[in-house]
Amino acid sequence: MAKAKRDLTLEEQWAKGPIDLPFFTLTLLLLGFGLIMVFSASSATAFYEELSKHDPTYYAKRQFLFAVAGVFIMYLTSRLNYQQLRWMSVFILGFSILLLVLVLIPGIGVERNNARRWIRSIGPIPQFQPSEIAKVGVVLYFSARLSKRDSEMKLKRPKKWDTRTFYGRLMVFLKRIGFLELVPYGAILLLIVVLMKFEPHMSGTILILVAGAAVLFASGIRLGWFVGGGSLMVAGLTLIITTTDYMTKRIDLWRDPWSYPKDGGYQTIQSLYAIGSGGLLGLGLGRSRQKFLYLPEEHNDFVFAIVCEELGYIGAAIVLLLFALLILRGYWIALHARDRFGALLVVGITTLLAFQVFLNIGVVTNLFPVTGISLPFFSYGGTALMIQLMEMGIILSVSRQIPAPKQD
Repeated sequence: MAKAKRDLTLEEQWAKGPIDLPFFTLTLLLLGFGLIMVFSASSATAFYEELSKHDPTYYAKRQFLFAVAGVFIMYLTSRLNYQQLRWMSVFILGFSILLLVLVLIPGIGVERNNARRWIRSIGPIPQFQPSEIAKVGVVLYFSARLSKRDSEMKLKRPKKWDTRTFYGRLMVFLKRIGFLELVPYGAILLLIVVLMKFEPHMSGTILILVAGAAVLFASGIRLGWFVGGGSLMVAGLTLIITTTDYMTKRIDLWRDPWSYPKDGGYQTIQSLYAIGSGGLLGLGLGRSRQKFLYLPEEHNDFVFAIVCEELGYIGAAIVLLLFALLILRGYWIALHARDRFGALLVVGITTLLAFQVFLNIGVVTNLFPVTGISLPFFSYGGTALMIQLMEMGIILSVSRQIPAPKQD
């Protein structure tokens, strides 16, 4: 006898709603644009390399396969009820911290340019940066915990300290200003910062701090803590920069790359040449000169310089406009999310995307010192692309449960 088909619960009905079509379309447009630019930017390097067997489409084909896998992951994630991410968040965060420890172990971590940021490829799993998973882990865990902030504060019985002692008065004061509430979040961020200091990975550290701060801010933490925390972060980064030869050299190169034309300043100089050569309309798609082994990382961190050279100011402006529309739509979804958890998730992921775009373009134009920061959807890198598309899938999952507007 056939089983009777059970009725869907209200939560299941909401999880099966339509995705946000504008956000989905913008994501696919940027992905398609990025695949074209990876093909154009990488063709010369792939042709000259032994690794690619002189196949100019080597990197483009690999990126296309990762993009197909990423879109499939985005679709599956968008079909997932994002409420399930609440209990998964602590395991994802713990796993990401474990990976940050493992990357420091010789034989597991891969070192490039005096930095150990990559886990060695294992079988079908390609080489990847644990910091990419740590970004997601921080956003998920912070969103899950802070989404219950108001209800927990109402239900939790206030702890009483003996105000006749200095310790008791201090604890009462720290609780009143909200310090005690921030301790676990600060401890998590501090642990990640310390681990990434040993890689070192300054840009990744900044992105994780910004993502965590965005979720904390959206949850209602007092503004004063961000002023104090921002000042402390600037002071800490200044201390790291001034006491680390690796970072001090980066600052010197940023201030005057032409003083080191054949050393560390070479990449920045070639990037600026590429941007300046593009002019208003560009040299034409596929006609970049800098990609012929002049500009290092032309299909990775510096792909935007090739965009400017080939498509000019107009093409670069269109790319930035698409990113701006995607980011604005992300915040729109956050404002209309069904619950606080969904809103915090989208705010964290969208802010992470926005700041990564800002940092990458700032590096390419020498607004910031050169550091290893990729441009989402454009820079070559399989695991990073799949994780970015998974993040877009989380936002689409939240968009499925946006309550329908009331009809009169």
